[in-house]
Amino acid sequence: MQRRHVLQLGAAMLAAPALLSSRAARAMEPVDVELVLAVDVSRSVDPEEQEMQFRGYANAFRDPRLADGIARGAIGAIAVSFFTWSDWDEQKLLVPWTRIDGRATAARFADALDAAPRETYLYTSISAAIDYAGRLFGQGFEGTRQVVDISGDGINNSGRPLAEARAEALAKGIILNGLAVVDRTPVPPQLAGLQRPLDEYYQEEVIGGPGSFLMVAEGFGAFENAVRRKIIREIAFHAPGPRVERAFA
Repeated sequence: MQRRHVLQLGAAMLAAPALLSSRAARAMEPVDVELVLAVDVSRSVDPEEQEMQFRGYANAFRDPRLADGIARGAIGAIAVSFFTWSDWDEQKLLVPWTRIDGRATAARFADALDAAPRETYLYTSISAAIDYAGRLFGQGFEGTRQVVDISGDGINNSGRPLAEARAEALAKGIILNGLAVVDRTPVPPQLAGLQRPLDEYYQEEVIGGPGSFLMVAEGFGAFENAVRRKIIREIAFHAPGPRVERAFA
């Protein structure tokens, strides 16, 4: 009897990892896309501009065209999370992974954005934002695509080299899309020719992956229009459109 008990216990222990793996697999809910929204709150973004960003995302999810587009997907649902970023060590997850499958759940996500705190920090670490976003995937949802939507108005000036973070994310199959907010205010004569155009920088050094694209908001006044068009493209599996698209106020 003792020997039989030991054998049964051993078999149970061997089966346990497979059972746990099976349960973990069942716990991952399928969605059309896992979408991480990463929003710049560095010092170049003043309080009014930050509010435009938050309101732009919230209003985009209240748009019935976006919610209806999500419902028309192969699975009919997406998972979305929202965080702000600035310095290499400043990332704040403000809205955790949320399943959106229609107008009601999209509206609740928008309400969560309205209620999220607004804070401003110093530097611009796109590389750290990409690293942080990459660690968010695989938490309860399994999408046919994993997409990071990075919005910002400046170049990487904090943290590790952007090229390293970008390459690691692309190697994992993560798609990096960009939303560059371009300020057309003339620069001082002494700086003319020294500053690289932000839309060019995002196109060449930030975005990447199959079907990746850059949405350019011509000023923060165009942000809401840019966000809406961008997310509608991101939730579509084969979204037609140019690699660089521009939105105006």
